[in-house]
Amino acid sequence: MASSAEAVSYPPAAPGANGPGPEVGGAAERRRTGSPTLALLVITLGTLMAAIDTTIVILALPTMGQELGSPLGTVIWVILLYLLVTTLLTTQLGRVGDIFGRARLYTWGFAVFTVASVLCGIAPSDLFLIGSRGLQAVGASLMVANSGAIVADHFPPERRGHAFGYLALGWSLGAVLGIVLGGAITTYLGWRYIFFVNAPIGAVGVWLSLRTLRDVERHRTPLDLGGFGLFGTALGLVSYGAIDFASHGLRPINEALLVAGLLFFVPFYLWERRAAAPLLDFRLLGQRLMAYSLASSFLQGLGYLAVVFLLTMYLQGVRGLSPLDAALLLVPGYATGGVLSPYMGRLADRLGSRLLATTGLLLMLAGVLAYASLRVDSPLGLVVGITLVTGAGSGMFWPANNAAIMHNAPRGAYGAVAGLRSMLTNTGTLLSFVLAISIASGTVPRYVAYAVILGTTKLIGGVGAAFLHGIDNALFVSGVVLAVAALLSALRGPHPSAPPGPPPPLRSRE
Repeated sequence: MASSAEAVSYPPAAPGANGPGPEVGGAAERRRTGSPTLALLVITLGTLMAAIDTTIVILALPTMGQELGSPLGTVIWVILLYLLVTTLLTTQLGRVGDIFGRARLYTWGFAVFTVASVLCGIAPSDLFLIGSRGLQAVGASLMVANSGAIVADHFPPERRGHAFGYLALGWSLGAVLGIVLGGAITTYLGWRYIFFVNAPIGAVGVWLSLRTLRDVERHRTPLDLGGFGLFGTALGLVSYGAIDFASHGLRPINEALLVAGLLFFVPFYLWERRAAAPLLDFRLLGQRLMAYSLASSFLQGLGYLAVVFLLTMYLQGVRGLSPLDAALLLVPGYATGGVLSPYMGRLADRLGSRLLATTGLLLMLAGVLAYASLRVDSPLGLVVGITLVTGAGSGMFWPANNAAIMHNAPRGAYGAVAGLRSMLTNTGTLLSFVLAISIASGTVPRYVAYAVILGTTKLIGGVGAAFLHGIDNALFVSGVVLAVAALLSALRGPHPSAPPGPPPPLRSRE
Protein backbone atom coordinates (compact mmCIF):
# COMPACT_ATOMS: atom_id res chain seq x y z
CA MET A 1 0.00 0.00 0.00
CA ALA A 2 1.27 3.46 -0.79
CA SER A 3 2.16 5.64 2.13
CA SER A 4 -0.28 8.39 2.94
CA ALA A 5 2.55 10.88 2.67
CA GLU A 6 3.13 10.19 -0.98
CA ALA A 7 1.74 12.18 -3.86
CA VAL A 8 0.04 10.43 -6.71
CA SER A 9 -1.21 11.53 -10.07
CA TYR A 10 -2.86 9.52 -12.78
CA PRO A 11 -0.40 8.66 -15.54
CA PRO A 12 -1.01 9.99 -19.02
CA ALA A 13 -2.92 7.73 -21.33
CA ALA A 14 -1.30 6.10 -24.28
CA PRO A 15 -2.33 7.52 -27.66
CA GLY A 16 -5.86 6.49 -28.44
CA ALA A 17 -6.60 5.14 -24.96
CA ASN A 18 -9.08 7.85 -24.11
CA GLY A 19 -10.13 8.99 -27.49
CA PRO A 20 -9.44 8.47 -31.17
CA GLY A 21 -5.83 9.12 -32.09
CA PRO A 22 -4.45 9.44 -35.57
CA GLU A 23 -4.43 5.71 -36.17
CA VAL A 24 -7.81 4.78 -34.64
CA GLY A 25 -9.59 2.42 -36.98
CA GLY A 26 -6.35 1.58 -38.78
CA ALA A 27 -4.37 -1.63 -38.78
CA ALA A 28 -1.96 -0.41 -36.11
CA GLU A 29 -4.76 0.38 -33.67
CA ARG A 30 -6.48 -2.94 -34.26
CA ARG A 31 -3.23 -4.77 -33.60
CA ARG A 32 -2.78 -2.84 -30.37
CA THR A 33 -6.22 -3.48 -28.90
CA GLY A 34 -7.59 -6.38 -30.93
CA SER A 35 -10.98 -6.36 -32.58
CA PRO A 36 -13.43 -4.09 -30.70
CA THR A 37 -16.36 -6.24 -31.87
CA LEU A 38 -14.84 -9.47 -30.57
CA ALA A 39 -13.80 -7.79 -27.33
CA LEU A 40 -17.37 -6.57 -26.83
CA LEU A 41 -18.64 -10.09 -27.51
CA VAL A 42 -16.41 -11.52 -24.77
CA ILE A 43 -17.38 -8.82 -22.24
CA THR A 44 -21.08 -9.28 -23.05
CA LEU A 45 -20.73 -13.04 -22.57
CA GLY A 46 -19.27 -12.49 -19.10
CA THR A 47 -22.09 -10.09 -18.26
CA LEU A 48 -24.62 -12.65 -19.51
CA MET A 49 -23.17 -15.38 -17.29
CA ALA A 50 -23.12 -13.16 -14.20
CA ALA A 51 -26.74 -12.07 -14.82
CA ILE A 52 -27.94 -15.64 -15.31
CA ASP A 53 -26.36 -16.66 -12.04
CA THR A 54 -27.97 -13.79 -10.13
CA THR A 55 -31.61 -14.51 -10.97
CA ILE A 56 -31.22 -18.27 -11.25
CA VAL A 57 -29.97 -18.52 -7.63
CA ILE A 58 -32.83 -16.44 -6.20
CA LEU A 59 -35.40 -18.81 -7.68
CA ALA A 60 -33.60 -21.92 -6.43
CA LEU A 61 -32.99 -20.69 -2.88
CA PRO A 62 -36.02 -22.43 -1.27
CA THR A 63 -35.01 -25.80 -2.72
CA MET A 64 -31.40 -25.32 -1.62
CA GLY A 65 -32.46 -24.64 1.96
CA GLN A 66 -34.79 -27.62 2.07
CA GLU A 67 -32.35 -30.16 0.57
CA LEU A 68 -29.36 -29.00 2.63
CA GLY A 69 -31.39 -28.71 5.81
CA SER A 70 -30.31 -25.10 6.22
CA PRO A 71 -32.24 -22.53 8.28
CA LEU A 72 -33.46 -19.52 6.36
CA GLY A 73 -31.19 -17.14 8.24
CA THR A 74 -28.19 -19.14 6.98
CA VAL A 75 -29.13 -19.95 3.40
CA ILE A 76 -29.92 -16.29 2.70
CA TRP A 77 -26.14 -15.70 2.79
CA VAL A 78 -25.84 -17.64 -0.45
CA ILE A 79 -27.03 -14.37 -1.99
CA LEU A 80 -25.74 -11.84 0.53
CA LEU A 81 -22.13 -13.07 0.68
CA TYR A 82 -21.94 -12.91 -3.12
CA LEU A 83 -23.14 -9.30 -3.06
CA LEU A 84 -20.85 -8.34 -0.17
CA VAL A 85 -17.70 -9.83 -1.73
CA THR A 86 -18.35 -8.28 -5.15
CA THR A 87 -19.04 -4.91 -3.52
CA LEU A 88 -15.73 -4.96 -1.67
CA LEU A 89 -13.42 -6.46 -4.28
CA THR A 90 -14.54 -4.31 -7.18
CA THR A 91 -13.18 -1.32 -5.24
CA GLN A 92 -9.60 -2.49 -5.81
CA LEU A 93 -9.59 -4.99 -8.67
CA GLY A 94 -10.04 -2.22 -11.26
CA ARG A 95 -6.77 -0.72 -10.01
CA VAL A 96 -5.13 -4.15 -9.92
CA GLY A 97 -6.16 -4.42 -13.57
CA ASP A 98 -4.37 -1.13 -14.23
CA ILE A 99 -1.20 -2.67 -12.77
CA PHE A 100 -1.22 -6.25 -14.10
CA GLY A 101 -3.43 -5.89 -17.17
CA ARG A 102 -7.20 -5.71 -17.45
CA ALA A 103 -7.49 -8.44 -20.06
CA ARG A 104 -5.42 -10.83 -17.96
CA LEU A 105 -7.54 -10.26 -14.86
CA TYR A 106 -10.77 -10.53 -16.84
CA THR A 107 -9.69 -13.92 -18.19
CA TRP A 108 -8.75 -15.09 -14.70
CA GLY A 109 -12.19 -13.94 -13.55
CA PHE A 110 -13.87 -16.14 -16.13
CA ALA A 111 -11.79 -19.12 -14.98
CA VAL A 112 -12.35 -18.59 -11.25
CA PHE A 113 -16.08 -18.06 -11.75
CA THR A 114 -16.35 -21.28 -13.74
CA VAL A 115 -14.44 -23.43 -11.24
CA ALA A 116 -16.38 -21.95 -8.31
CA SER A 117 -19.66 -22.72 -10.09
CA VAL A 118 -18.72 -26.39 -10.24
CA LEU A 119 -17.83 -26.31 -6.53
CA CYS A 120 -21.26 -24.81 -5.79
CA GLY A 121 -22.88 -27.62 -7.73
CA ILE A 122 -21.17 -30.35 -5.72
CA ALA A 123 -21.57 -28.60 -2.34
CA PRO A 124 -22.26 -31.19 0.43
CA SER A 125 -23.42 -28.59 2.99
CA ASP A 126 -24.81 -25.09 3.28
CA LEU A 127 -21.51 -23.65 4.59
CA PHE A 128 -19.56 -25.21 1.70
CA LEU A 129 -22.07 -23.72 -0.71
CA ILE A 130 -21.80 -20.27 0.88
CA GLY A 131 -18.00 -20.43 0.77
CA SER A 132 -18.07 -21.49 -2.88
CA ARG A 133 -20.39 -18.58 -3.64
CA GLY A 134 -17.80 -16.30 -2.05
CA LEU A 135 -15.17 -17.71 -4.42
CA GLN A 136 -17.60 -17.29 -7.31
CA ALA A 137 -17.95 -13.65 -6.29
CA VAL A 138 -14.17 -13.25 -6.56
CA GLY A 139 -14.34 -14.36 -10.19
CA ALA A 140 -17.31 -12.09 -10.88
CA SER A 141 -15.46 -9.15 -9.31
CA LEU A 142 -12.44 -9.70 -11.55
CA MET A 143 -14.73 -9.45 -14.57
CA VAL A 144 -17.06 -6.68 -13.43
CA ALA A 145 -14.34 -4.34 -12.13
CA ASN A 146 -12.44 -4.45 -15.43
CA SER A 147 -15.21 -4.73 -18.02
CA GLY A 148 -15.94 -1.00 -18.27
CA ALA A 149 -12.25 -0.16 -18.61
CA ILE A 150 -11.80 -2.78 -21.35
CA VAL A 151 -14.70 -1.23 -23.27
CA ALA A 152 -13.09 2.19 -22.85
CA ASP A 153 -9.78 0.77 -24.12
CA HIS A 154 -11.36 -0.63 -27.29
CA PHE A 155 -13.93 2.05 -28.16
CA PRO A 156 -13.51 5.81 -28.66
CA PRO A 157 -15.75 8.10 -26.58
CA GLU A 158 -18.31 8.67 -29.34
CA ARG A 159 -18.99 4.90 -29.59
CA ARG A 160 -18.98 3.87 -25.94
CA GLY A 161 -22.69 4.46 -25.38
CA HIS A 162 -23.42 1.95 -28.13
CA ALA A 163 -21.01 -0.55 -26.55
CA PHE A 164 -22.48 -0.14 -23.07
CA GLY A 165 -25.91 -0.66 -24.61
CA TYR A 166 -24.87 -4.16 -25.64
CA LEU A 167 -23.59 -4.83 -22.13
CA ALA A 168 -27.01 -3.83 -20.80
CA LEU A 169 -28.54 -6.18 -23.37
CA GLY A 170 -26.36 -9.00 -22.03
CA TRP A 171 -27.53 -8.28 -18.50
CA SER A 172 -31.22 -8.15 -19.42
CA LEU A 173 -31.00 -11.28 -21.56
CA GLY A 174 -29.12 -13.09 -18.80
CA ALA A 175 -31.74 -12.09 -16.24
CA VAL A 176 -34.51 -13.45 -18.48
CA LEU A 177 -32.63 -16.68 -19.10
CA GLY A 178 -31.95 -17.02 -15.39
CA ILE A 179 -35.64 -16.64 -14.58
CA VAL A 180 -36.74 -19.22 -17.14
CA LEU A 181 -33.86 -21.66 -16.67
CA GLY A 182 -33.95 -21.35 -12.88
CA GLY A 183 -37.53 -22.54 -12.67
CA ALA A 184 -37.17 -25.25 -15.30
CA ILE A 185 -33.79 -26.65 -14.17
CA THR A 186 -34.68 -26.59 -10.47
CA THR A 187 -37.98 -28.28 -11.16
CA TYR A 188 -36.82 -31.00 -13.54
CA LEU A 189 -33.09 -31.53 -12.85
CA GLY A 190 -32.40 -30.11 -9.38
CA TRP A 191 -30.79 -26.96 -8.02
CA ARG A 192 -27.21 -28.20 -8.47
CA TYR A 193 -27.53 -27.98 -12.24
CA ILE A 194 -28.13 -24.23 -12.10
CA PHE A 195 -24.42 -23.98 -11.25
CA PHE A 196 -23.26 -26.70 -13.61
CA VAL A 197 -24.79 -24.76 -16.52
CA ASN A 198 -22.04 -22.16 -16.05
CA ALA A 199 -19.28 -24.66 -16.85
CA PRO A 200 -19.64 -24.77 -20.67
CA ILE A 201 -20.34 -21.02 -20.86
CA GLY A 202 -17.28 -20.28 -18.76
CA ALA A 203 -15.04 -22.61 -20.77
CA VAL A 204 -16.02 -20.84 -23.98
CA GLY A 205 -15.51 -17.47 -22.29
CA VAL A 206 -11.98 -18.32 -21.13
CA TRP A 207 -11.04 -19.54 -24.62
CA LEU A 208 -12.42 -16.41 -26.28
CA SER A 209 -10.76 -14.12 -23.73
CA LEU A 210 -7.36 -15.68 -24.32
CA ARG A 211 -7.73 -15.28 -28.08
CA THR A 212 -9.39 -11.86 -28.19
CA LEU A 213 -8.57 -9.51 -25.32
CA ARG A 214 -5.34 -7.54 -25.27
CA ASP A 215 -3.84 -5.35 -22.56
CA VAL A 216 -3.52 -1.85 -23.99
CA GLU A 217 -1.42 -0.31 -21.24
CA ARG A 218 -0.46 -0.78 -17.62
CA HIS A 219 0.01 1.73 -14.83
CA ARG A 220 1.65 1.51 -11.41
CA THR A 221 -1.51 2.53 -9.60
CA PRO A 222 -1.22 2.48 -5.77
CA LEU A 223 -3.79 0.49 -3.83
CA ASP A 224 -5.78 1.78 -0.86
CA LEU A 225 -5.71 -1.24 1.43
CA GLY A 226 -6.47 0.85 4.52
CA GLY A 227 -9.60 2.28 2.95
CA PHE A 228 -10.52 -1.18 1.68
CA GLY A 229 -10.33 -2.61 5.21
CA LEU A 230 -12.32 0.21 6.81
CA PHE A 231 -15.01 0.20 4.12
CA GLY A 232 -15.30 -3.59 4.23
CA THR A 233 -15.63 -3.60 8.01
CA ALA A 234 -18.29 -0.89 7.96
CA LEU A 235 -20.35 -2.51 5.21
CA GLY A 236 -20.02 -6.00 6.71
CA LEU A 237 -21.15 -4.88 10.16
CA VAL A 238 -24.13 -2.95 8.77
CA SER A 239 -25.20 -5.87 6.56
CA TYR A 240 -24.91 -8.50 9.28
CA GLY A 241 -26.66 -6.28 11.82
CA ALA A 242 -29.54 -5.54 9.45
CA ILE A 243 -30.02 -9.22 8.56
CA ASP A 244 -29.95 -10.16 12.25
CA PHE A 245 -32.61 -7.50 12.87
CA ALA A 246 -34.74 -8.92 10.06
CA SER A 247 -34.33 -12.43 11.52
CA HIS A 248 -34.78 -11.80 15.24
CA GLY A 249 -36.07 -8.27 15.71
CA LEU A 250 -34.27 -5.48 17.49
CA ARG A 251 -31.87 -6.76 20.16
CA PRO A 252 -28.58 -5.58 21.70
CA ILE A 253 -26.33 -7.55 19.36
CA ASN A 254 -27.73 -6.12 16.13
CA GLU A 255 -27.98 -2.65 17.66
CA ALA A 256 -24.27 -2.83 18.47
CA LEU A 257 -23.40 -4.14 15.00
CA LEU A 258 -25.37 -1.41 13.22
CA VAL A 259 -23.96 1.40 15.38
CA ALA A 260 -20.40 0.09 15.05
CA GLY A 261 -20.78 -0.27 11.27
CA LEU A 262 -22.05 3.28 10.88
CA LEU A 263 -19.27 4.63 13.11
CA PHE A 264 -16.63 2.93 10.96
CA PHE A 265 -17.61 5.21 8.08
CA VAL A 266 -16.12 8.13 10.03
CA PRO A 267 -12.51 6.84 10.07
CA PHE A 268 -13.06 5.67 6.50
CA TYR A 269 -13.89 9.23 5.45
CA LEU A 270 -10.93 10.65 7.34
CA TRP A 271 -8.57 8.07 5.86
CA GLU A 272 -9.79 8.74 2.34
CA ARG A 273 -9.10 12.45 2.72
CA ARG A 274 -5.46 11.67 3.48
CA ALA A 275 -4.80 8.57 1.35
CA ALA A 276 -2.37 8.84 -1.54
CA ALA A 277 -4.59 6.76 -3.82
CA PRO A 278 -8.01 6.84 -2.15
CA LEU A 279 -10.67 4.23 -2.62
CA LEU A 280 -13.21 7.04 -2.94
CA ASP A 281 -11.40 9.77 -4.83
CA PHE A 282 -12.97 13.06 -3.76
CA ARG A 283 -11.30 14.80 -6.70
CA LEU A 284 -13.59 12.84 -9.01
CA LEU A 285 -16.60 13.80 -6.92
CA GLY A 286 -15.55 17.41 -7.35
CA GLN A 287 -16.53 17.14 -11.04
CA ARG A 288 -20.28 17.67 -11.10
CA LEU A 289 -21.05 15.45 -14.07
CA MET A 290 -18.98 12.57 -12.69
CA ALA A 291 -20.27 12.95 -9.11
CA TYR A 292 -23.94 13.14 -10.09
CA SER A 293 -23.63 10.24 -12.54
CA LEU A 294 -22.02 8.04 -9.88
CA ALA A 295 -24.62 9.10 -7.30
CA SER A 296 -27.44 8.30 -9.74
CA SER A 297 -25.97 4.85 -10.29
CA PHE A 298 -25.82 4.18 -6.55
CA LEU A 299 -29.33 5.45 -5.87
CA GLN A 300 -30.82 3.55 -8.81
CA GLY A 301 -29.38 0.33 -7.39
CA LEU A 302 -30.55 1.19 -3.88
CA GLY A 303 -34.06 2.07 -4.96
CA TYR A 304 -34.85 -0.20 -7.86
CA LEU A 305 -33.55 -3.62 -6.84
CA ALA A 306 -35.73 -3.37 -3.76
CA VAL A 307 -38.70 -2.75 -6.05
CA VAL A 308 -38.12 -5.92 -8.06
CA PHE A 309 -37.59 -7.90 -4.86
CA LEU A 310 -40.76 -6.51 -3.24
CA LEU A 311 -42.75 -7.23 -6.39
CA THR A 312 -41.62 -10.85 -6.21
CA MET A 313 -42.84 -11.04 -2.61
CA TYR A 314 -46.17 -9.55 -3.64
CA LEU A 315 -46.67 -12.08 -6.41
CA GLN A 316 -45.63 -15.07 -4.30
CA GLY A 317 -46.77 -14.15 -0.80
CA VAL A 318 -49.90 -12.10 -1.45
CA ARG A 319 -51.11 -13.49 -4.79
CA GLY A 320 -50.01 -17.08 -4.15
CA LEU A 321 -48.08 -17.62 -7.39
CA SER A 322 -45.27 -20.14 -7.64
CA PRO A 323 -41.73 -18.73 -7.92
CA LEU A 324 -41.59 -19.67 -11.60
CA ASP A 325 -45.00 -18.20 -12.46
CA ALA A 326 -44.15 -15.01 -10.57
CA ALA A 327 -40.81 -14.71 -12.32
CA LEU A 328 -42.31 -15.23 -15.77
CA LEU A 329 -44.43 -12.11 -15.26
CA LEU A 330 -41.15 -10.15 -15.04
CA VAL A 331 -39.80 -11.46 -18.36
CA PRO A 332 -41.50 -8.80 -20.58
CA GLY A 333 -39.84 -5.99 -18.62
CA TYR A 334 -36.37 -7.52 -18.81
CA ALA A 335 -36.87 -8.25 -22.50
CA THR A 336 -37.95 -4.65 -23.18
CA GLY A 337 -34.89 -3.29 -21.42
CA GLY A 338 -32.63 -5.67 -23.30
CA VAL A 339 -34.04 -4.78 -26.71
CA LEU A 340 -33.91 -1.03 -26.09
CA SER A 341 -30.44 -0.87 -24.49
CA PRO A 342 -28.29 -0.94 -27.67
CA TYR A 343 -30.49 1.67 -29.37
CA MET A 344 -30.54 3.89 -26.28
CA GLY A 345 -26.77 3.60 -26.00
CA ARG A 346 -26.35 4.69 -29.62
CA LEU A 347 -28.79 7.56 -29.02
CA ALA A 348 -26.82 8.61 -25.92
CA ASP A 349 -23.71 8.91 -28.10
CA ARG A 350 -25.55 11.55 -30.16
CA LEU A 351 -27.70 13.33 -27.56
CA GLY A 352 -25.61 12.97 -24.41
CA SER A 353 -26.48 11.13 -21.22
CA ARG A 354 -28.58 13.61 -19.24
CA LEU A 355 -31.87 13.41 -21.16
CA LEU A 356 -31.95 9.63 -21.60
CA ALA A 357 -30.71 8.71 -18.12
CA THR A 358 -33.11 11.11 -16.41
CA THR A 359 -36.07 9.98 -18.51
CA GLY A 360 -35.22 6.37 -17.68
CA LEU A 361 -35.23 7.11 -13.95
CA LEU A 362 -38.57 8.94 -14.24
CA LEU A 363 -40.08 5.92 -16.00
CA MET A 364 -38.86 3.67 -13.20
CA LEU A 365 -40.32 6.09 -10.64
CA ALA A 366 -43.68 6.03 -12.43
CA GLY A 367 -43.56 2.22 -12.36
CA VAL A 368 -42.87 2.20 -8.62
CA LEU A 369 -45.91 4.40 -7.93
CA ALA A 370 -48.00 2.10 -10.12
CA TYR A 371 -46.77 -0.97 -8.21
CA ALA A 372 -47.84 0.73 -4.97
CA SER A 373 -51.42 0.85 -6.30
CA LEU A 374 -51.63 -2.93 -6.68
CA ARG A 375 -54.13 -4.67 -4.42
CA VAL A 376 -54.81 -8.31 -3.57
CA ASP A 377 -57.19 -8.68 -6.54
CA SER A 378 -55.49 -6.46 -9.17
CA PRO A 379 -55.31 -8.01 -12.66
CA LEU A 380 -51.98 -9.72 -13.23
CA GLY A 381 -51.92 -8.19 -16.71
CA LEU A 382 -51.46 -4.82 -14.99
CA VAL A 383 -48.22 -6.13 -13.48
CA VAL A 384 -46.95 -7.04 -16.94
CA GLY A 385 -47.81 -3.59 -18.27
CA ILE A 386 -45.92 -1.87 -15.46
CA THR A 387 -42.86 -4.05 -16.02
CA LEU A 388 -42.78 -2.84 -19.63
CA VAL A 389 -42.54 0.75 -18.38
CA THR A 390 -39.83 0.01 -15.82
CA GLY A 391 -37.95 -2.17 -18.32
CA ALA A 392 -37.90 0.68 -20.82
CA GLY A 393 -36.59 2.99 -18.09
CA SER A 394 -33.81 0.58 -17.21
CA GLY A 395 -32.88 0.20 -20.87
CA MET A 396 -32.54 3.98 -21.15
CA PHE A 397 -30.72 4.67 -17.88
CA TRP A 398 -27.89 2.15 -17.74
CA PRO A 399 -26.14 2.59 -21.12
CA ALA A 400 -26.46 6.38 -20.99
CA ASN A 401 -25.25 6.70 -17.39
CA ASN A 402 -22.35 4.27 -17.80
CA ALA A 403 -21.22 6.03 -20.96
CA ALA A 404 -21.25 9.37 -19.11
CA ILE A 405 -19.09 7.98 -16.29
CA MET A 406 -16.47 6.42 -18.54
CA HIS A 407 -16.49 9.35 -20.99
CA ASN A 408 -15.52 11.66 -18.13
CA ALA A 409 -12.96 9.33 -16.54
CA PRO A 410 -9.55 11.05 -16.37
CA ARG A 411 -6.88 9.74 -18.68
CA GLY A 412 -5.03 6.85 -17.08
CA ALA A 413 -7.77 6.26 -14.49
CA TYR A 414 -10.17 3.99 -16.37
CA GLY A 415 -9.63 1.06 -14.02
CA ALA A 416 -10.02 3.17 -10.88
CA VAL A 417 -13.21 4.83 -12.16
CA ALA A 418 -14.70 1.54 -13.38
CA GLY A 419 -13.97 0.02 -9.97
CA LEU A 420 -15.56 2.99 -8.20
CA ARG A 421 -18.66 2.73 -10.40
CA SER A 422 -18.96 -0.99 -9.64
CA MET A 423 -18.40 -0.37 -5.92
CA LEU A 424 -21.22 2.17 -5.70
CA THR A 425 -23.61 0.10 -7.81
CA ASN A 426 -22.93 -3.05 -5.82
CA THR A 427 -23.21 -1.20 -2.51
CA GLY A 428 -26.62 0.07 -3.56
CA THR A 429 -27.62 -3.44 -4.62
CA LEU A 430 -26.55 -4.99 -1.31
CA LEU A 431 -28.23 -2.33 0.81
CA SER A 432 -31.35 -2.54 -1.33
CA PHE A 433 -31.65 -6.24 -0.62
CA VAL A 434 -31.14 -5.64 3.12
CA LEU A 435 -33.65 -2.77 3.05
CA ALA A 436 -36.33 -4.88 1.38
CA ILE A 437 -35.97 -7.70 3.91
CA SER A 438 -35.98 -5.33 6.90
CA ILE A 439 -39.08 -3.39 5.85
CA ALA A 440 -41.05 -6.49 4.87
CA SER A 441 -40.23 -8.25 8.13
CA GLY A 442 -41.73 -5.38 10.12
CA THR A 443 -45.31 -6.07 8.97
CA VAL A 444 -45.75 -9.76 9.81
CA PRO A 445 -43.92 -12.23 12.07
CA ARG A 446 -40.32 -12.43 10.91
CA TYR A 447 -40.27 -16.15 10.30
CA VAL A 448 -43.29 -15.72 8.04
CA ALA A 449 -41.66 -12.85 6.14
CA TYR A 450 -38.50 -14.89 5.59
CA ALA A 451 -40.56 -17.81 4.34
CA VAL A 452 -42.37 -15.51 1.91
CA ILE A 453 -39.10 -13.97 0.75
CA LEU A 454 -37.79 -17.45 -0.01
CA GLY A 455 -41.05 -18.49 -1.66
CA THR A 456 -41.85 -21.27 0.82
CA THR A 457 -45.23 -20.06 2.03
CA LYS A 458 -48.18 -17.87 1.05
CA LEU A 459 -50.11 -15.20 2.93
CA ILE A 460 -53.87 -15.04 2.84
CA GLY A 461 -56.62 -12.98 4.41
CA GLY A 462 -55.80 -10.22 6.89
CA VAL A 463 -52.15 -11.24 7.15
CA GLY A 464 -51.80 -10.86 3.40
CA ALA A 465 -53.36 -7.39 3.51
CA ALA A 466 -50.98 -6.35 6.31
CA PHE A 467 -47.99 -7.62 4.37
CA LEU A 468 -49.18 -5.75 1.28
CA HIS A 469 -49.34 -2.55 3.36
CA GLY A 470 -45.72 -3.10 4.36
CA ILE A 471 -44.76 -3.62 0.72
CA ASP A 472 -46.50 -0.35 -0.17
CA ASN A 473 -44.48 1.49 2.48
CA ALA A 474 -41.27 0.02 1.12
CA LEU A 475 -42.25 1.00 -2.42
CA PHE A 476 -42.83 4.60 -1.37
CA VAL A 477 -39.36 4.66 0.21
CA SER A 478 -37.93 3.30 -3.04
CA GLY A 479 -39.85 5.94 -4.96
CA VAL A 480 -38.26 8.70 -2.88
CA VAL A 481 -34.80 7.24 -3.57
CA LEU A 482 -35.47 7.10 -7.32
CA ALA A 483 -36.84 10.66 -7.29
CA VAL A 484 -33.57 11.90 -5.76
CA ALA A 485 -31.63 9.89 -8.36
CA ALA A 486 -33.65 11.51 -11.16
CA LEU A 487 -33.06 14.98 -9.73
CA LEU A 488 -29.30 14.45 -9.55
CA SER A 489 -29.31 13.02 -13.07
CA ALA A 490 -31.12 16.09 -14.39
CA LEU A 491 -28.65 18.42 -12.67
CA ARG A 492 -25.53 16.61 -13.88
CA GLY A 493 -24.96 18.90 -16.86
CA PRO A 494 -24.18 18.04 -20.50
CA HIS A 495 -21.22 16.03 -21.80
CA PRO A 496 -18.05 18.08 -22.26
CA SER A 497 -16.75 18.24 -25.80
CA ALA A 498 -13.68 16.18 -24.91
CA PRO A 499 -12.77 13.73 -22.15
CA PRO A 500 -10.91 15.32 -19.23
CA GLY A 501 -7.20 15.06 -18.77
CA PRO A 502 -5.57 13.75 -15.62
CA PRO A 503 -6.62 15.49 -12.41
CA PRO A 504 -4.01 17.40 -10.44
CA PRO A 505 -1.86 15.39 -8.03
CA LEU A 506 -3.43 14.67 -4.66
CA ARG A 507 -1.18 15.31 -1.70
CA SER A 508 -1.92 14.13 1.80
CA ARG A 509 -2.70 16.56 4.55
CA GLU A 510 -0.04 16.61 7.19
